[in-house]
Formats: sequence, structure tokens, C-alpha cells
Amino acid sequence: MKIRNRHEGGSIELICGSMFCGKTEELIRRARRAVIAKQKVQVFKPALDDRYAVEKLASHTGVSFDAVSVDDASEIARLVEPDTEVVIIDEVQFFDECLTDVCDALADAGKRVIVAGLDNDFRGEPFGPVPSLMAQADIVDKLHAICVVCGAPATRTQRLLDGRPASYDDPIIMVGASEVYEARCRRCHEVPGKPGRPQGES
Repeated sequence: MKIRNRHEGGSIELICGSMFCGKTEELIRRARRAVIAKQKVQVFKPALDDRYAVEKLASHTGVSFDAVSVDDASEIARLVEPDTEVVIIDEVQFFDECLTDVCDALADAGKRVIVAGLDNDFRGEPFGPVPSLMAQADIVDKLHAICVVCGAPATRTQRLLDGRPASYDDPIIMVGASEVYEARCRRCHEVPGKPGRPQGES
């Protein structure tokens, strides 16, 4: 059994963007390539995200990969096995801030850590530990969806309640898919009640 040493180079790769931009598909693509390379891979996801399958990473298009659901970042640290070479974590915005420390420690131990998540919440504001992961990551890939309103590149996630834009004061976390969320560009993204917006703007 090969033991990886720190000098062989661990790293953190972050895949981020709005909903429907292909983050999970890209995560699964990298996981499958690591398996083809005969590397030992462990995949984790937050237990909160049960939209498609509890023990799988699953994209909106139906692509999937086996995963372990965990309640918090410290559980990931406990479950990663010594000979694991690639650690993959999806929907990182739902984890607590200590996820960055866990990823740093795994990378320092020589592991390739690949994470994916929303960089902004429905308000268009930084989401969970993603900003700190972005700062610590060795590689950052920001993907874009297509704005459903105008067709421009989309960098925002629009939450809809009864077909109308959710207001700024609504809860940050609300797990859902296309029935609740849309991809939108900056111009078409609406957040009624957002502080700092001029009167009359959403």
C-alpha cells in the first residue's frame, strides 16, 4: 500500500457558482477520473441535502456518484481513512465554518481535496464557508449557468415563493431545485427589501 507524504503535494480545488451551473456534474467528473486513475476516493455530502438520494451525489440532470451523508465538518475529519488520496465534498455552503480548517488539514496531509458549492445565497451574498474556502483553495473554478430571463451568463440564484422573488428577510437555507430556484444574471436577479437598494428597486 502506497503512503502519500506531504511533500507529494496535497491541494484544495473549489468548484463554485450559482445553481444549475454544473457544479455537481463537474465534481462527479473529477471523482470518476480519480477512480480511473486507481486512486482511493471518499465522497461526502451534507445530510441536509436529501433532494435526490441520501447516499449519492446527484446532479439536476441525473448524474450520480456514491457518497456518505454527514452532519458536520468534524465528521468528515473522523471518517477520512489514512490511505484515501482524494476527498470530495459537495454542497459545502451547508457546512459550518470549520470546514475550511478540515480541508486545510487534509490538504496538508497530502490529500487532494475537491469541494463544490454555491458561492452566493439567494440574496446574492457570500454563503457559509465558501468565501474562506475560496481564499484557501489552490484552484478555484467559477462556473456560470444561463439566466432564464434574458439568456446572459448567470452568476446568481433566484429564489421564488409562489412564483414571486423571495424577500431579503426570508430564511437563508431552503433546500429545493427548479420548483423553487432559477439561475439569473446580476441584472435580472431580484431581492425585494435588500438593504442599500434605491427606493423602487427590488
